[in-house]
Amino acid sequence: METLEVGRARLTWLKGGVNHLDGGAMFGVVPKALWSRKYPSNEKNQIELRTDPILLQLDGKNFLIDAGLGTDKLTEKQIHNFGAVELSFVEESLGELGLLPTDIDAVLMTHLHFDHASGLSKRVGDEYDSIFTNAVIYTTAIEWEEMRNPNIRSVNTYWEINWQPIEDQVETFADELKIVDGLRMIHTGGHSEGHAIIIFEDGDDCFIHMGDIMPTNAHQNKLWVLAYDDYPVTSVHEKEEWMEFGYSKEAWYTFYHDAYYRAVRFNESGEIMDELKRKRYEYKV
Repeated sequence: METLEVGRARLTWLKGGVNHLDGGAMFGVVPKALWSRKYPSNEKNQIELRTDPILLQLDGKNFLIDAGLGTDKLTEKQIHNFGAVELSFVEESLGELGLLPTDIDAVLMTHLHFDHASGLSKRVGDEYDSIFTNAVIYTTAIEWEEMRNPNIRSVNTYWEINWQPIEDQVETFADELKIVDGLRMIHTGGHSEGHAIIIFEDGDDCFIHMGDIMPTNAHQNKLWVLAYDDYPVTSVHEKEEWMEFGYSKEAWYTFYHDAYYRAVRFNESGEIMDELKRKRYEYKV
């Protein structure tokens, strides 16, 4: 597992699953001739995407950023359609670090689409139970409302089996939430109406987790947004604001979906000055 230290924070990427989605959908109106230079695709025009939660250890607390693809939520049809070649091994990853799911103090959810929220619970008998039973689960009030009352489009990604087991643990916020000193969640909208990003600042040290507004390193360009975005123009404006902010601080940008990079650090001109690559390994279902 790859790790990164930013100020007093330690980040460790867990194994949350991997799927493959259409490259055109992931890069919206950007021509393949452009995006394929930065991110490879297979013969089906699919790109490899991780769904790896980040364990954030800070001030004696254990936080998770998003929750992974889960172990038992996808049907055989969905596994085929989403190109899911590996499901979650989050509990096993925590075990390698000497931790149990009960050691997680909070889960910071950028949003609640199935590829981020399915790892919050698992099947036990005929029901689904929460995995991180001692954790507060933070999300925006807008996201939580749509999770429970999806529209005709979002019903395909907001699943009842993902929210019912954890509803007593959820705490929502409107615009911004301070988790601990220097760590905050900020509502952006864009990818979903309730989408949020996560920012940590400790003196001159900073990391920014842009969630699905910038799912991979190849989405650095502020105009390169997803066809999956509910509000793409909002994504563009929010990315513009927070990329400028991050460049000015020479911040690390961390990724949940990127199959090749865990994090990238840019200088004030937006050029890469440091990077953390993901170790490659054979998939196991």
